[in-house]
Amino acid sequence: MTEAPDELMREATQLHRQNRIPEAIAAYQAIVARWPQSANAWFNLAVLQRQIQHLDQALLSYQKALDAGIERPEEVHLNKSVIFGDYFLDHAAAARELQSALTLNPAYTPALLNLANLYESFGRRPEASALYARIMALDPLCHEALARFANMQQTDAIDAALLARLKAALGAAGEPMDRASLGFALGRLLDAAGKYDEAFAVYEAANRTSLESVGPHVVRYDRAVQEAFVDGLIAAGTPKARASTALAPPRPIFICGMFRSGSTLIEQILATIPGVVAGGEMDFLPRYVNTELVPFFDSLAALSSDRLDATAARYRTELLRVSVNAAFVTDKRPDNFSYIGLIKRLFPNAKIVHTTRDPLDNCLSIFFLHLEQQMSYALNLMDLGHYYREYRRLMAHWKREFAADIFDLDYDALVREPVPTLERLCEFLGLEWTGQMPQITTRSSAIRTASVWQVREPLYRTSSGRARHYQGQLEELRDYLSDMLPP
Repeated sequence: MTEAPDELMREATQLHRQNRIPEAIAAYQAIVARWPQSANAWFNLAVLQRQIQHLDQALLSYQKALDAGIERPEEVHLNKSVIFGDYFLDHAAAARELQSALTLNPAYTPALLNLANLYESFGRRPEASALYARIMALDPLCHEALARFANMQQTDAIDAALLARLKAALGAAGEPMDRASLGFALGRLLDAAGKYDEAFAVYEAANRTSLESVGPHVVRYDRAVQEAFVDGLIAAGTPKARASTALAPPRPIFICGMFRSGSTLIEQILATIPGVVAGGEMDFLPRYVNTELVPFFDSLAALSSDRLDATAARYRTELLRVSVNAAFVTDKRPDNFSYIGLIKRLFPNAKIVHTTRDPLDNCLSIFFLHLEQQMSYALNLMDLGHYYREYRRLMAHWKREFAADIFDLDYDALVREPVPTLERLCEFLGLEWTGQMPQITTRSSAIRTASVWQVREPLYRTSSGRARHYQGQLEELRDYLSDMLPP
């Protein structure tokens, strides 16, 4: 293995640290052109190519790093598996890369965790459970494995020993994120056991720990900033009419709303209809907004028809990665509700399925979920209530602008009367409803969401009215949202 001179590697690395990504890529490309056996340069180049979504090139560079004999090749296989699984949705290839990593290093915990998570996404509970147990045997202090193991346990019979183990681990964990993961897992089991006061206290502590550990790279939720953002979206008005262009299949179906409002369930039901394929939570629109439309409102106003056409074509490439044969691909990124105006400029005929739910149940379910810290509004119950009010204010605006193309799907109505609700949905989308309730549990497609186990169960009503168990804890939130609550 022939590495490039240290000076050139330091210069390339410095460019990366300064976030001068094109220059850093060019520097690494110059290095590997002259020293093709420089494994670390290939690896660093692949990391940057993945960062800018040049995924095929990243896979090639990772392979070059392997061919050059890079140290710790299991890390390369892990990174390749993420590209295959998260971007190309090629879960078989992702599994092969993880198995290659584990062949090289059977005790490589990151690969074991990712493989267990992949098994979970396919509903393979025994295999995932066995892997988490294997990780805990290798590393009894791997709190993430214990938390994930607990989260996938069925709640019809709570294991007292598991409860005790979670409590002991929570008391001993030093890292804030470990305490948060364990706390959310423990809260789930306490809630299922009917120990509601204890469960809420544990969840509250887990959210507080997560909030306190927010680093400088995460912006804490600012109510004034969120209000100004929604004001800006509303003030932008109706996007200028753009001629509808015939869009070759697959065509998008957008499913959005608050997190934990039923979007995964709706996507999986639609995916049982011939011609519809589940695309999951596609990150194209948020990534586009946060990288190419900065500053957002000025850039949005300046979008030309040519640029809109080019962006729509790029989005369609993302759909083709999901399926080349489907008539429709769903994009169930919930927070796309912020970008419905942009969606309608890109795709004038786009249909939006807006999932809704009882406000208190919805906020409580989010508060009880270990979300990414970037969603810092979810870590404080009253911040959550504020975010919810702003979401409803924005959706009222979009529905005034695009009433004919937005379908409100009430999760609570769905679980009460699924057939008529789904008949109306299919009519709205122009899909043929078979009249038969789908058996999602038998589907082999991957479900990459926190509700992976719930959505594989038959429709159940236990989540509707869940807030009644926490009336005392939700009193302030109930008063704040009183005008939005059902009678």
